[in-house]
Amino acid sequence: MTNRTINLIGWILFIVSAIGFCIASWGHFWSMFGSVFFLVACLVFLIPFFRDGD
Repeated sequence: MTNRTINLIGWILFIVSAIGFCIASWGHFWSMFGSVFFLVACLVFLIPFFRDGD
């Protein structure tokens, strides 16, 4: 496995956990607030991963 594949698997796991946090915090404003920002941060970190032509 290449480092790129391992990184992608790691980010997918982070996104799955962020979605799980969003589901678990449904109905609790501050928990949902943090969960959504965690999910958005994971997606932002993936932008350069897919933008890079490697």
